[in-house]
Amino acid sequence: MASFGWKRKVGEKVSKSVVQQFEEAQVSHSGRRQDEDEVDWLHAVKRRREVLLEDCEAKSKRLKEEGSSLAEQGRHWEAIKKWDEAIQMTPENPLLYEMKSQVLTILREVFPATKAAEMAVKLRPCWWEGWQTLGRAQLNLGEVDLAIRSFQVAIHLWPSESSLWQEDLAWALKLQKHNAATKQKIREEEETEKQILSAPELQQDYDFESEEVLDACVAVAERQTRYEELKRTTVVIDAEGNVKNVTGEDGSEEAVMPSEGQFVKARGL
Repeated sequence: MASFGWKRKVGEKVSKSVVQQFEEAQVSHSGRRQDEDEVDWLHAVKRRREVLLEDCEAKSKRLKEEGSSLAEQGRHWEAIKKWDEAIQMTPENPLLYEMKSQVLTILREVFPATKAAEMAVKLRPCWWEGWQTLGRAQLNLGEVDLAIRSFQVAIHLWPSESSLWQEDLAWALKLQKHNAATKQKIREEEETEKQILSAPELQQDYDFESEEVLDACVAVAERQTRYEELKRTTVVIDAEGNVKNVTGEDGSEEAVMPSEGQFVKARGL
């Protein structure tokens, strides 16, 4: 008859101390491996982010240079498209907004040009070229007083730049004088027209056989002549900045903004 007994387990004779040491080594190895995996994962994410940032900056720089080249060729809308793509990648680069404002000014897109220049000086408040571009955009928008302030800020930041004094600020001050003289002329026209319509000579009853009728007609005719002269008069600013009233073809020429079309250039901080 066969005997019955328990089967011996594998490793039954291995000492408990050896087993304990093995288990501790396994735990230590697993923990060390887990820590290494976490460090590698974090490092990979950080490195990936750095690579993406480098790629964005490099591509933005390339697009900026391509836009500058297109602007120099007169392909302004294509240049703006390039800069818009660059802005999507580096939205805090003031150079892109400033150059975009220059081209929009040339294209007579006065409101977008002003907004782009405002963004440039917002991102870099102490950049005098940004304030210069903002002032030029404001002039095209018709905001002469704001433009003068912008040019003054630019001069304060960089007083040695002669173009700010001799071209930009001087031109803006001439426009300010011109606007003031034009407003004065309009007030005189309105006053003269009012005098014609409500002339006291027309409110009286006259004896048509007397000389009073003739005197009244002469007075009304003089006012009418004065009014017609004012209507034909144009306010201009001469080269020395003096205000003049000219008539006829002498006042038909429009003043041209200094350095028209010469504003676009690759700015450098």
